[in-house]
Amino acid sequence: MVRELMDHGLVVEAGRGASTGGKPRTLLRLNPGGRYAVGVLFERNLCVVVMVDLTGRQVARTSFPGTSLLPPEEALSQVAARVEDLIGAAGVERDKVLGVGLVTYGPQDRQAGVLLTHQPTADWYEYPVAPRLSELLGLPVLLDNDAAAAAIGEYWLGATRSNTFACVYMASGIGGGVVLDGEVYRGASSNGVEIGHVTVDLDGGPCDCGNYGCLANYADPHAMIKQAVATPSLGRLRLDPADPDVMTGFGRIASAAGAGDPAARALVERSARHLGTAAVTMMSLFDLDLIVLAGPSLAAAGPIYQSVVEEEVRRRTFARRAHPVRVVTSVSGSDAAAIGGAVLMLQSELTFLDLDVPG
Repeated sequence: MVRELMDHGLVVEAGRGASTGGKPRTLLRLNPGGRYAVGVLFERNLCVVVMVDLTGRQVARTSFPGTSLLPPEEALSQVAARVEDLIGAAGVERDKVLGVGLVTYGPQDRQAGVLLTHQPTADWYEYPVAPRLSELLGLPVLLDNDAAAAAIGEYWLGATRSNTFACVYMASGIGGGVVLDGEVYRGASSNGVEIGHVTVDLDGGPCDCGNYGCLANYADPHAMIKQAVATPSLGRLRLDPADPDVMTGFGRIASAAGAGDPAARALVERSARHLGTAAVTMMSLFDLDLIVLAGPSLAAAGPIYQSVVEEEVRRRTFARRAHPVRVVTSVSGSDAAAIGGAVLMLQSELTFLDLDVPG
């Protein structure tokens, strides 16, 4: 079996071990350059493309503004061109690239590679994003939820030191992922742990998802921009609730908060308290001891979110008397979902590698 792995270029010899009286042992290690995978975070306002080697180490990266206002065919053509450019710039042999993990918001049909949302425009509903990108690139493409991808990426890279934990993810929206005993929880249709659409206000207004009083209505970047526009002292940020680029607008709020603006900091802390409520709910449902904060928006104001969410969790979590509870930020920062997408492709392709194993 080891010889098969070596023939595939996945394992290489790494010297000899000390002799214990017989033939010295041959030491082996993974060959980082044996295979590569690409991960794409496909956000409304941001696209990130990364390449990782067989160990999950990032070897190349690029990013560009989101394609939310473009029709699907034009948007995916742009993504395909950036993936091709990244592979070429990295100098990687194309036959060593296993494929692409495309991660984005939901709801989605993960198996069919189809989006099941009218966001950002009706053209995207039931559009086969994964099959079409696969046609453009001539590579396998997996579709997955961005929050779930961020969670499994953190686990696979050994960043959490735990095989059961939750990930709170925020880009232009809010999502969640839970890893249980090393396996990501997916639910009936791979759209599990949608914490952004859990009701936090019984008397709250309607949400685009069809629910009322959703967490997203109070804590996501678009909600915070609306709140900032209604705050006279933040008029200098020149925010526009109608601007589809909500992450840039949120970035201005986060920068102002980090610079000490009291009104901006109050908005970020209010959002963080709402996320803390979601984190407490997740910990109570799944009996968790760890929450990872990930995503471009949380990375922009990481210290504030971590401090406030951690305070809420330690004060309110039911199981805190039974075991410690922790809140940490992602080691992958704003690239967590893209790296997770690449890791999921490695997992998928290497799991089904055709090895001639006796028995």
